[in-house]
Amino acid sequence: MAEQERMVEAILFATADPVSLRDLTGRMPHGCEPATALAALRRRYEGRGVNVVRIGESWAIRTAPDLGFLMRHEVVETRKLSRAAIETLAIVAYHQPVTRAEIEEIRGVGVSRGTIDQLLELDWIRFGRRRMSPGRPVTFVVTEAFLDHFGLENPRDLPGLKELRAAGLLDNRPMPGEATDDDEGDGGQGDMFEG
Repeated sequence: MAEQERMVEAILFATADPVSLRDLTGRMPHGCEPATALAALRRRYEGRGVNVVRIGESWAIRTAPDLGFLMRHEVVETRKLSRAAIETLAIVAYHQPVTRAEIEEIRGVGVSRGTIDQLLELDWIRFGRRRMSPGRPVTFVVTEAFLDHFGLENPRDLPGLKELRAAGLLDNRPMPGEATDDDEGDGGQGDMFEG
C-alpha cells in the first residue's frame, strides 16, 4: 500500500489539474486500489503545508488554506472580470443549471455574448443539459476549475446570505418580504414607495 500511496502522490503532485479516481485507476498498474491509497495519503497530509483535497469528483494537492497568503506573490493575474461577468458568474453558481434568459431575468438586463464567452474561456462555467422546455435552451453550470479556484468541494459549499452579510459583501438591509422590528405592519415595503 505504501508504494500505491507514492504513485498517487506522484500523479497528484505532477498534475496541475485535479485528477479523477477513474484517471488514477487508469494510470496505475492493474490491481492497485487508488481510493484506499488516496484516503491514506489524505490523512498523511492533514495539518501540513499542502493538503490532498477533493474538488468535485476529482482530487488535487493544494496549498493549505491558512497558508494561501504566502502564495499571493506567485499568482499571475491576467485580467479582472467586469461587473457583468461577476454578476453572471454568481447567478450561474447559485442558480445552476440556469439558462441565458433566466440570467437576464435575474440581472434585469441582457447578457452580452462576450460575457458568457469570457466565463467559458476561463473554464469557470460550461454548457449544461438542455432544458426540457420550448426551444430547448442550453443551461450553464460551474466547472471544477471554478470550484478549484475558490477552494470549494462542490457548489453547495458556496456561502449563504448570512455568511455574505457577515463578510460585508451584502447590504445589511433585510431581503424583500423579511419582517423587521421597524416595519410596523407595512408588509416589508416600508420606504419602497417614498419619494
